[in-house]
Amino acid sequence: MNGPGNVVITGGASGLGAAVVEAVTAAGGTPLVLDREVPSAPVKHAQVDLGNRREAERAVREMADTVGGLDGVFTAAGIDSCGSLSSVPAEDWERVVEVNLLGTAAVVRAALPHLEESGGTVVTCSSTLGLKGLPDATAYCASKFGVVGFSRALAAELSGRVGVTMLVPGGMRTAFFDGRPEQYKPPQDAKLNRPEHVAEAVLFALRQPAGCEVRELVVCHSEESSWP
Repeated sequence: MNGPGNVVITGGASGLGAAVVEAVTAAGGTPLVLDREVPSAPVKHAQVDLGNRREAERAVREMADTVGGLDGVFTAAGIDSCGSLSSVPAEDWERVVEVNLLGTAAVVRAALPHLEESGGTVVTCSSTLGLKGLPDATAYCASKFGVVGFSRALAAELSGRVGVTMLVPGGMRTAFFDGRPEQYKPPQDAKLNRPEHVAEAVLFALRQPAGCEVRELVVCHSEESSWP
């Protein structure tokens, strides 16, 4: 398979995004991280609020100009605000949608001219909760269900020009659950994937030859509770 080339990775400072940074680097590619935090890996990065459309789009354009184009995008950045619809402040609820869904669209939009030129690939990141609704997760489910619709429509729109893969990961052992009330944390015996294992699936999608696309990938622990 071909190398992954220049790949923008949102949320690349931690969790799944950081694991994909390592996988892309090991495969000979150049990861370009967009995150509010500074990644620990010595890679090109920009500190950016992905919930701010103009800021996100500008960061993508600047990264592309710095390295002379883009070959791939992986939109790992995601946040959550757990609780019932009536208890989560409206600003917090909307922030989840802004980062997870609108931030995904902003990054892809800005990257498209470069991806069309290179015949590159977009890998979006939904969730098993983009296919299955749970209580006290309306913001997260709305955002990830939105990523499903966005990804499927984008694949149809860009057919033959840019590859589009939607990743549907189950729970992973990352800092994503840190800081939550105990009731919203996975139990100690929860079956969760390691992010580096899921990262291999992302790399697989990014490295598909021209004309061959993995449209959707569900990657979860074999005993994942939210799948199917």
